[in-house]
Amino acid sequence: MSGEQQSTEPVIVEVDGRAGRLTLNRPRSINALDHSMVQLMASALDEWENDPQVQTVVITGAGERGLCAGGDIVAIHRDADALGARPDDAAAAATGSAAFWRDEYRLNARLAEYSKPILAVMDGIVMGGGVGISGHVSHRVATDRTRLAMPEVGIGLVPDVGGTWLLSRLADELGTYAALTSKNLSGADAVSLGLATHFVPAEGLPAMLADLAQQPVDEVLAAHSAPAPVSGLDELRPLIATAFAGGELAEITARLADSEVPALAEAATAMAGMSPMASAVTLHALRAARDDRSLRDSLHREYRTSLRCLQYPDLAEGIRAKVIDKDGRPNWAATPDTIDSAAVESFTRPLGDLELDLTTH
Repeated sequence: MSGEQQSTEPVIVEVDGRAGRLTLNRPRSINALDHSMVQLMASALDEWENDPQVQTVVITGAGERGLCAGGDIVAIHRDADALGARPDDAAAAATGSAAFWRDEYRLNARLAEYSKPILAVMDGIVMGGGVGISGHVSHRVATDRTRLAMPEVGIGLVPDVGGTWLLSRLADELGTYAALTSKNLSGADAVSLGLATHFVPAEGLPAMLADLAQQPVDEVLAAHSAPAPVSGLDELRPLIATAFAGGELAEITARLADSEVPALAEAATAMAGMSPMASAVTLHALRAARDDRSLRDSLHREYRTSLRCLQYPDLAEGIRAKVIDKDGRPNWAATPDTIDSAAVESFTRPLGDLELDLTTH
């Protein structure tokens, strides 16, 4: 975690010895991503790819609260509210939110495919878009302060930024569990699940970052990383694998309802507060992502689900209830028993000429 910076730039771009440093610099909002930040990061990656001085790219967040709390969902709420739940793909694709997603997903793909090592410091809060800029890079450092989550279903959205690609590949249905419950994962959890590659105690981050200016990334991590603590999810793996298997949300909720295991009862309670439609579409997208050949395939599907969520009333309502009015009482548009497979599948149908273009970055 980087200390709070004096610069007013939303992303501080600097070269420190052999390291190119990208510091997300909106600490008051836990470095929530906006469009300009995505563009600044993409531009720096372009510049550094052919710069022989830059051997490693390092991504950190300013302040002490986290790497990144996600995207600017207040702006997304404005677009969703303005659309007024109109089923109009073209209108949704013309919004500022769609433009942001297009460039954000291009950045996610760029980070995953970059020709040089990238180290992301997943310290503190790492949610939504924060997972997108850290979860696909070559070196992912969790700490004892890490709180990682994909909480989209709680606001009527489906995990994006490559989240379905990452979560669909976790063993024992732990990705399904994390997506449908919005579970906060610790640094130990992140390492156990493979979402992080290394564990470094938070107090050791300054020394690690300093060494990256002088030494290769693998040497630095060998010197500074430590064994992660035992994950609290390890003993729950068999139970989660059974409870969260299958392609129907009703099957999962029924198994949880029959369970006497406290952790599974907590999962059932958490799921009951999520958008029923977003939850059903999330499960559908996770199962589809298992067959994807690359992150890019998942990003294409996620762009479709994001645009369709923008047109569905739950997104505006979820953000209103959780972020704007903060009453915690969203009035979801559907109940689980009124959602059919055709409605769920409509969120992932092709967009034709409006499909996401990942050929540029």
